[in-house]
Amino acid sequence: MTEKLDRQRRADEPALAALRLHPFYRGKIQTALKCPVRTLDDFAVWYTPGVAASSRAIAADPELVYSHTNKGNTIAIVSDGSRVLGLGDIGPEAGLPVMEGKALLFKYLGGVDAVPICIDAHSPDDIVRLVEMLQPSFGAVNLEDISQPKCFEVLDRLRASMRIPVWHDDQQGTATVVVAALRNALEIVGKPIDAIDIALIGMGAANVAVLKLLEAAGIDPGRVVACDSAGILGLHRDDIEQRRLEFPDKWQVCRRTNARHCTGGNSEAISGADVCIAFSKPGPDTIEPAWIADMADDAIVFACANPTPEIWPWAATAAGARIVCTGRSDFPNQVNNSLGFPGIFRGVLDVRASRITDEMALAAADVLAGYARRRGLVHGLLPTMTEWEVVPEIAAAVGMTAQRQGLAAIERSHDDLVAAARTAIETARAATDVLMEHGIISEPPPASAAE
Repeated sequence: MTEKLDRQRRADEPALAALRLHPFYRGKIQTALKCPVRTLDDFAVWYTPGVAASSRAIAADPELVYSHTNKGNTIAIVSDGSRVLGLGDIGPEAGLPVMEGKALLFKYLGGVDAVPICIDAHSPDDIVRLVEMLQPSFGAVNLEDISQPKCFEVLDRLRASMRIPVWHDDQQGTATVVVAALRNALEIVGKPIDAIDIALIGMGAANVAVLKLLEAAGIDPGRVVACDSAGILGLHRDDIEQRRLEFPDKWQVCRRTNARHCTGGNSEAISGADVCIAFSKPGPDTIEPAWIADMADDAIVFACANPTPEIWPWAATAAGARIVCTGRSDFPNQVNNSLGFPGIFRGVLDVRASRITDEMALAAADVLAGYARRRGLVHGLLPTMTEWEVVPEIAAAVGMTAQRQGLAAIERSHDDLVAAARTAIETARAATDVLMEHGIISEPPPASAAE
């Protein structure tokens, strides 16, 4: 009992620290200059009258916006706050701390400048129109924490209408990292990816995209049993068929998976599975230990709900799971889109790609999995966020894939892309170090005894 309470206390520590430190710093990001300001004459260059020359040049040749401004390194993080972490529809204001955190990761891990934009607009039409109007100021768009089914419609429409990449990290980013982790987990247990039974628990944006990318990676969709809050998906789900125009992606899951025509709920979906991938209601009691015990030998469990996994990893291990992953950085085997999106966006920005494809996502997954194998899977299925050396390799793989697919406006070599990414990341990290060393980013007050 003492060990269980100690584990619970450690799991609660990040939340307690967040409540203390967010108000102290009043957020996590700010705007910093990238040009020198030494005398009054500099203002005449950076603003009026000198800046008019740049404006005239861009008006004559719009592509010059990439060389005269920071557009090519700036992305928008857009959310309506309707599906924030595992907290649900908490609104755009409550989603802002998450989007600021995302911007922090983009900058520190990828050297990408990101602007959080939390919007009070909930219909797909409103979100699409707003993002389309933002296009002149940004080099790419990251959609975040938008509920289904509108997240699918918004992404599809924007990818069709925009000239810059649009990506929904809860869909594509999550799927990228899951594929990478699953490849290495299967290597450990010695099972081929095309001969495993998979249970998908929770069929929101994350797992719908996970299924799509797993198919591209070689899984047999017929061996997948997916389960939403109403039960196992399949051709028997008349409720989804009747609303297939509203939920077209979920109806496709019903049609393509569950070749054994299983029925029931989570426990039946998980029974006998080699792999359980859960992006569902936060736990820790969403998945029961008895269900894990009923899985196949050498079971692999992804309990990825945030902030609390569907089952604590130690409980899943005690129930018989061979490998357990969560979405949290304070537990082993973190499977979180933060391991992928900084490098992916770095790569598409550096070749000015027009979109992000499944092939680019799989290229990123290959790099993540390969990096972990080279340094030894005993240290974890994937790199951690401290192993930032993998990010330039992801950027280069994505950039080279974009060029092969004819989606890049700039041609660059693999080595050039690695070097450019390293420079951007090192500059961002060095700037943070300087601000800390000079006390501009101040040390936080000590934690209280209660924390």
